Amino acid sequence: MRVIAGKARSLKLKTLDSMDTRPTQDRTKETLFNILQPMLADCRFLDLFSGSGGIGIEALSRGAACAVFVERNPKAIACIEENLRFTRLHEQAKVYQGDVQTVLHQIDKGDPFDCIFMDPPYNQLLEKQVLTFLSQSRLVSPDTILVVEASLQTGFSYLESLGFEVYKYKKYKTNQHVFIRMAFEKVQ
Repeated sequence: MRVIAGKARSLKLKTLDSMDTRPTQDRTKETLFNILQPMLADCRFLDLFSGSGGIGIEALSRGAACAVFVERNPKAIACIEENLRFTRLHEQAKVYQGDVQTVLHQIDKGDPFDCIFMDPPYNQLLEKQVLTFLSQSRLVSPDTILVVEASLQTGFSYLESLGFEVYKYKKYKTNQHVFIRMAFEKVQ
């Protein structure tokens, strides 16, 4: 896995040698960031279920002002911190070790994020739990873009009841990126 573009372009990132994380493939990551690129300059980026940190590091490399990483696996936390030091992006990052829901409650007093990315373990409905929390959180503003990486079987029919809407799907062979924002009615 490597950084695709920006300040840390072409630097190889360390990943965990286990099934505990599922790094986003370079081609998929490139497609994702081609979509997100117009909003990355000076944005606040939240990377949930961070794994080795590749998504948040890519955002920092491409111009995000700061990134917050949330991961519960201690080995993954060490990997994120090592990758941040290696890419020299550690000063723009904050890393939290813990359960995503617990950390979200801890940081909910802060400013909203411009982009929130999450790649939870597939088919466990963790994305629904997080989106339910975020629907009532200060961490999301009408301008926040939320991106969920999920299996192709994951449904999002509940989003309207939370005040969110899907504005774009990007499907791959085995998974999808679902782009979500506050529904227009909720913004009013």
